[in-house]
Amino acid sequence: MNSKRVNIIGVPISAVNMNDCIDNIFENIEAVKGNYICVSNVHTTVTAHDDPQYHKVQSESFMSLPDGKPLSIIGKKSFPNMERVTGPDLMREIFVESKKRNLRHFFYGNTKENLEKLIQVLKRDYPYLSISGYEASVFRDMSAEEETDLAKRINSTKPDFVWVALGAPRQECFCYRMKNRINGVMVGVGGAFNVLAGIVPEAPKWMQNLSLEWLYRLLQEPKRLFKRYAITNTKFLWYVITKK
Repeated sequence: MNSKRVNIIGVPISAVNMNDCIDNIFENIEAVKGNYICVSNVHTTVTAHDDPQYHKVQSESFMSLPDGKPLSIIGKKSFPNMERVTGPDLMREIFVESKKRNLRHFFYGNTKENLEKLIQVLKRDYPYLSISGYEASVFRDMSAEEETDLAKRINSTKPDFVWVALGAPRQECFCYRMKNRINGVMVGVGGAFNVLAGIVPEAPKWMQNLSLEWLYRLLQEPKRLFKRYAITNTKFLWYVITKK
């Protein structure tokens, strides 16, 4: 059921392209409900390499998609058809599928203001989309009781997909804890909420194709991202070169 994976610095990344990803989800849609999908990039892959528990989270997902261009470039050596599958593009593809499959969507995470902007844009761009509910993040660790209550609230809306935007690695760890507790397919999509809402501009395709999306994002949010990119990008290159 799960897709084939390629070992990238010791982390198993799904060897898929967008068509493979969509086919794998919908060929197994009932079995996938209650499971989760990671949207993986250089940052999450380095984090998984360095943190055994987070490695387990990434490894036990239904799929860990190659969102980062470097992941698909490395993966192509073993799987020539492997291509990037980004969070925003995955959401768009699933929303298009929703028109013929009558799928229900729940959105969890981000701020109340940004989440409401996203819902407004989705209702405009995908008027047929069935939005079962949405809830902003509390921006802190929740107690076990709070997580149980959240799962009950989400399940009460009967979602097919639960889109989670808590930022990595928090969102993937959340999905891991909620496996088989939340009934929909959980997908950790990070900043995709803000991209689809038009709050954060999306990198031009030419920059994405040249593996320069990180530079575009850095220019947008230098204070937040400089340290992350300086450390994780350097670590990633070192791990790839030394095969550690």
